[in-house]
Amino acid sequence: MLKRVFMAPDPGHVRLRFAARAVLGIGLAVVVCGLAGHSLVGAVTGGLAALLALFTVTDATVRGQAVTTALLPVVGLPVLAAAAGLHDQPVARDLTFLAVIGAGVYARRWGPRGHSLGVFAFMTFFVAQFLRATPDRLPELYTAVLVSVLIAAVVRFGVWCYERRLPPAPVPAPPAGTGLARVTTRQAVQATAGAAFALVVGQLVSPERWYWAVGATWWVFVNTTSRGETLVRGFRRVLGTVIGIGLGLLVAVPVAGSAVPSAVLLAVCVFGIFYTAAVSYTWMMLCVTVLAELLYGLLGLLTPGLLALRLVETGIGALGAMLAVLFVLPVSTHTTTDAWIQRALRCVHACTAEAAARLRDVAGADPAPRVAELEQLLGRVRLSVAPLVHPLNPMLGRKRRARRVLALLDDCAREVRGLVAVAADPEASHDARLAAACWRVEVAVEALTGGRREDVARVAGPPAAEPALVHLQGLERALAELATPLRTPSGSPLVGA
Repeated sequence: MLKRVFMAPDPGHVRLRFAARAVLGIGLAVVVCGLAGHSLVGAVTGGLAALLALFTVTDATVRGQAVTTALLPVVGLPVLAAAAGLHDQPVARDLTFLAVIGAGVYARRWGPRGHSLGVFAFMTFFVAQFLRATPDRLPELYTAVLVSVLIAAVVRFGVWCYERRLPPAPVPAPPAGTGLARVTTRQAVQATAGAAFALVVGQLVSPERWYWAVGATWWVFVNTTSRGETLVRGFRRVLGTVIGIGLGLLVAVPVAGSAVPSAVLLAVCVFGIFYTAAVSYTWMMLCVTVLAELLYGLLGLLTPGLLALRLVETGIGALGAMLAVLFVLPVSTHTTTDAWIQRALRCVHACTAEAAARLRDVAGADPAPRVAELEQLLGRVRLSVAPLVHPLNPMLGRKRRARRVLALLDDCAREVRGLVAVAADPEASHDARLAAACWRVEVAVEALTGGRREDVARVAGPPAAEPALVHLQGLERALAELATPLRTPSGSPLVGA
């Protein structure tokens, strides 16, 4: 786990800049809220609004990110008003919270913008419970949210907009479908059902901190599409919370109430949340847990008993999510994994075709965006296959096959990157052998995506000397070897239904 976080590749130091900018933006938002005379509750609200504005907005273009950021208060402020107005009406409050959860998950069907607005709406309601917001506090909280989102936008799009120098990041669309066949629709129903379970049981355990259980259920569903992914994410959330609580006993409890040490540690936690989010959900949850402990310390509420209660409520929330994905409109791991692998393979073919066109000097041929899309798709494949390669998975045969598939897909990506690098060389030439090799790649991809492993031919002939042909032969070889782990001799899929 340590290696995954601190030795994971960070091309262009994007994760490092992402985390450092977050510390700057959130720190400035909190300082401005303090200078404006806001109370600690207002400053905390502003800091969390800035965190969400910098963390959840993931549109492919800078322009799209700016539009989504501007829409955050449009969604968040009415939700905040509803949460504060229903503070003393528990039944109406709970039903409204469940409606916000269902709508927030359903909004993912509209891509990154829908996802961002759904998360912001949920977290606005959640923060209102965390801070016990009442209608008389709304003017201060409105101002804090608006000012903090504005400061986050200034930092992100003005002071430090490193995305302008990067190619637009492609965002793979979720699997298609209509009605209950659409994954986002099924997840909306699942998340609402799981949150209802967490809300009821959480209130039985603690009438004051029940929202922790609901929050755990919500975040388990974020960025997952199948029951296997959700189960693994639930396990990692509990693990991160356990480690975070242990660390909090050593760090947060001793400094509880001390402004300067707490501020320094909060900055470290913010950096950790942003830096680890892309590579380790466990580490991210560790940082989130310690951050919450530090905030409770500043509010004068932190005790060892409160930490134990947080662990229990987190477990309830994770259990609610697991029950929902197992028994409420379940989405099989096989269906999701197969869809992402097929999309990755088709993208391999598209990358090859673009690179070949570039070698032929076809006007407008540019394989770079396709390579970026392939990296995104492989990330989704890894997330989908995570339940199979998890150390606790008892099905050793499927675990070995899943690891082999991941390794061969990584080989494909490496050969594609090499081919694209060769194609970018203005002195590179094209000949008939390249066209033939590209055609064989296309045939292999069609065979694999169609499930016809017997149609994937092995690479024939002596090794090539031409750099482009070397990469194409390596790609052919990896595709041919993929036929075996993707389909067993009996024809069963990589994972069970």
